[in-house]
Parts: sequence; structure tokens; C-alpha cells
Amino acid sequence: MKKISFEDPHRRLHFDFFRNMDSPHFGITADVDITIFLDCVRRSPGLRFTPAIVYLITQTALEISPFCWRIRGEEVVAHDNLKPSFTVPTAASSVFSFCTVPYLQDPTDFHTLAEETIEAMKENPSFEDEPGADDYLFLSAFPWASFTSITHAMNHSPADSIPRITWGKYYKRDQKVFLPLGVQAHHALVDGSDIGRYYQLLEQKLKDSENIFDKFL
Repeated sequence: MKKISFEDPHRRLHFDFFRNMDSPHFGITADVDITIFLDCVRRSPGLRFTPAIVYLITQTALEISPFCWRIRGEEVVAHDNLKPSFTVPTAASSVFSFCTVPYLQDPTDFHTLAEETIEAMKENPSFEDEPGADDYLFLSAFPWASFTSITHAMNHSPADSIPRITWGKYYKRDQKVFLPLGVQAHHALVDGSDIGRYYQLLEQKLKDSENIFDKFL
């Protein structure tokens, strides 16, 4: 982790302008092509949709610097790694549990750890984050509908700076399969062009799923 200083005066003005807003988060929802990714999941008995999509979503965030920046008072810090915290159903309650798995570079190692954690959360759900930690990436699934926009419950005084990413129900169109994906971030840190690059890079990874998850196929 290191501190970020905005040496560009205009970049600093951008940061101060949005940081002082009552609601500084903004979000974009767009469809991503998961045709190849979903085919990999269906062809492999060991590859599961949720751990695999969480891996790609987190890996993409780590490759775009502003997604790793967090506001701490008057300072901005950059994390070297992130912990995706995603929602999973439970057997112990009618509401979801948080499932937090530190990102591991090897997709097989991450997938194994994620599966183990998901199973543990089914019987022992958790609704707690590590106090003071901000190296999270908040993820959730909405599998009941293909949404076109989404808002999140969050604190606004002060607003946290952790990005939130949600995927919905995928659907087929013109022989391809699309997944609605909502990306929300703190505008003092993340600009529209950053989210645009996020979607572009994620789609590249989804199309390269056969190589990324080759050990499962």
C-alpha cells in the first residue's frame, strides 16, 4: 500500500470537487458478452460461475489503478491487492451472507478458496467486514432479472470509496449471451473513462476464458 499525491493541479481540483459532494458515487450499467465464458463454465464440471466471474471482475479492477485507490480522510492510498466480498445465499437464513476471499493470482487457487468459503458461509453466514479495512471490492448478484440500472445502500457521511459491482440475469441475443453489469465508484477517484476501460478490459478477459481457465477444461 502506498500514498497517492495528485501533482496535476486539475486532477486535484477534480478530486476536491467530487469528494465534497453529498453523494459522490456514480454508476454505469452495461451488458457484457459472456458467450465464451459461459460455454467454459458449462463444459467444465469443476468450474463454477460465481467464483470464476468474481475472479475476472477482481483481476480487472486490479489492472486499473483508480479502482484500487481509497480515501482516508485527507489522504488517498493505493492497495496492491483487493479482497472481493460478494453475496451468496445461505442455508441458515432467508437473507444473503457476505463471502470474502482475498484475490489470488492463480485462477485455480482462487477458485478453490472461493468454493471452500462459499460452502462455509452457507451454514455460518457473516454480515461483518474487517473493522477499518478498505481493501475490499463489494460485489453482488441479482439473478432474477436483467436490470438496466442499479443503486446501492451505503453510508454518505462520510461516503466510503469502495467500488461496487453487480451482475444480473444473463440473456441470449443474436446467438450471443449477455450479462448486465453495474459498476459504481467514487467519482473523486474514478472517472467515466476509467469505468469505460474497465468494461473493455473485462470483455477481453471474458473472451479469453478458455486460456484463463484452461486447467478446468
